[in-house]
Amino acid sequence: MRTMRPIPFPRRRLLAGLLLTPVLSGCFASGDEAAGEGSTDGSRLRVALAFPPAENLSPYGADATLLSRLGVTEGLTALDANGSAAPALAESWTREDDRTWLFTLREATFQDGTDVTPAAVTAALTHATEAKPVPAALAGVTLKAAEADGNRVRVTTGDADPALPLRLSSPGLAILSPKAYGSGGKGGTPDPVGTATGPFELTKVSGTTAATLDRYDDYWGGRAQAPGIDARFISDGTARTNALRTGQADIAEAVPVSQAAALDESTRHETATTRTTSLLLNTEKGPFKDPAIRSAAREAVDTSVFAKDVYEGYADPGAGVFGPAVTWAADKRVKPAGRAGAAEPDGTSVTVATYNNRPELPEVAQVLGQQLEKAGFRVKLEVREYARLESDALAGKFDAFVAARNTLLDTGDLVSVLASDYTCDGGYNLALLCDKAVDRAVAEAEGLSDGAKRQQAVMDAEATVLGTDAVVPLVHQRIITGVGTSVRGVVLDPYERTLIGTGTRR
Repeated sequence: MRTMRPIPFPRRRLLAGLLLTPVLSGCFASGDEAAGEGSTDGSRLRVALAFPPAENLSPYGADATLLSRLGVTEGLTALDANGSAAPALAESWTREDDRTWLFTLREATFQDGTDVTPAAVTAALTHATEAKPVPAALAGVTLKAAEADGNRVRVTTGDADPALPLRLSSPGLAILSPKAYGSGGKGGTPDPVGTATGPFELTKVSGTTAATLDRYDDYWGGRAQAPGIDARFISDGTARTNALRTGQADIAEAVPVSQAAALDESTRHETATTRTTSLLLNTEKGPFKDPAIRSAAREAVDTSVFAKDVYEGYADPGAGVFGPAVTWAADKRVKPAGRAGAAEPDGTSVTVATYNNRPELPEVAQVLGQQLEKAGFRVKLEVREYARLESDALAGKFDAFVAARNTLLDTGDLVSVLASDYTCDGGYNLALLCDKAVDRAVAEAEGLSDGAKRQQAVMDAEATVLGTDAVVPLVHQRIITGVGTSVRGVVLDPYERTLIGTGTRR
């Protein structure tokens, strides 16, 4: 931990980083479509990932997206380019009543050779409901799965859940074979090594440094074109970029904006995402328990600085919990009401924490600290790897936390994001917010099935959240992926759930 002190603002980097054209439409095709037909086996893919496993590759927490991005795990459904639910292990589904859905499974096998059956899917979903802590996609949701005839699974929720097919697309609700759960009983951590259904099988994990994956030849979606993946977890963004530049990696995710100009244009791919970088204030204890001090912190923040200078144009100023990638949000946004009047900070000491897996975040925290100090706060900054920080952040050990959150990562449903991140029982509530008005607004949105009404209720709930000043949205981010010129078929996913598909090869 170190005390904040004035630092020179980072020099303006090369203008080339500002001239990239966003890549979104056309890049979310399936791997097969991106690669074309008739391809032969290529070489193993070497992938540099930003986040090392934080929870022994459990699919129930932060590691879930590592598994889905590498093509290891799948759920009953997936998200398509428009953010709608699409078939995955379930080839179709119907709604029987407000609380009950029937999912028809496709013919598929687990990587241990056993069949994907209604019994196996039911067991996998049941284990997820019993996990501690509960997966983010199930925050505030009561769900029960049961076998049905005709190779189907019946899923019943405690309350009406119009977004259930979206919810089941979450990487945290991946379906694993019975072998994955062993004899651990309720709440045990499943083992995804050789027990998933995706095109690549996890065969070896070397702690938090590397993982080895081999092609799963019996994948229901067709044989992958790469024979395997050698993944390395490199939290330092410059090192990830250099691995690509020097030919040690074929794909480097989350290239820092500071390194964008170091890559040839042919290897640099920008993707608009639903990721928002925010300042989360601890509402449970410490100085930010006082709404007036939270209000003072919000008033101290100039979001335009982060988008223009820290992210060098690869982001938009924070407008709300949900940014411009949620295309309908701006027209329905509601002005927050009921905010407390700002108190004088008068030297109030606060600790702001963030992580260095995304290299811009420490810089965001430095600039944010300067803004807060100018307003009269005294700031201490703490930076670690995410794996060494998450549990302390969720336990409220910091006064404030700077985090980059893909708001559609967990479920694809905006209501579920609000429930997970800002309600009393939320499983990823970094602000430790527990506000009755917020819970009521989120609950009202959860019960709506009409699309337009649900969207407006989401914006009403967002305004209620922002009115508490528990969160200060800083920027809505775009990401840069480094891809070697010999590589084809990388999936540039705005939801950041997928990176390697069946058609990814070199």
